[in-house]
Amino acid sequence: MNGKAARRRAREFALQGVYQWLLSDNSIAMIEDHISQVGGFEQADQEFFTRVLRATVANAEALRADFAPFIHRGVDELSPVEHAILLIGTQELKNDLDTPYRVVINEAIELAKEYGGTDGHRFVNGVLDRLAAQLRCVEVEAARKARGQS
Repeated sequence: MNGKAARRRAREFALQGVYQWLLSDNSIAMIEDHISQVGGFEQADQEFFTRVLRATVANAEALRADFAPFIHRGVDELSPVEHAILLIGTQELKNDLDTPYRVVINEAIELAKEYGGTDGHRFVNGVLDRLAAQLRCVEVEAARKARGQS
């Protein structure tokens, strides 16, 4: 499996892990053990999965504080799927600077389309797009300029 597909699978498993953590508050070790036994896990980028899951859970409060200004309801009113996707997307925007911001947003949108509610992907896109403009202002501005010149 190519790297992109392996990372996408890793994000899907990280979403399952964060979702499970949000609903059960199980330990990360228990969640990792459970997910590692799910069919298809061997095709995921396991190192990336572990890094994203652990960092997202460890930094959840700070990540919520980052995206909260861009939602028009309380974090506690988010669906668990949207909540988990926003946590993962925010984690990647803040701390995985080797991944272009557009890739982070597109991957989050795909997760929301597959696992979220009807218009969840639009909500996730709007929140992460505004957050990217704040967290990665230089990268976002460079992309806007490049689009304007082509």
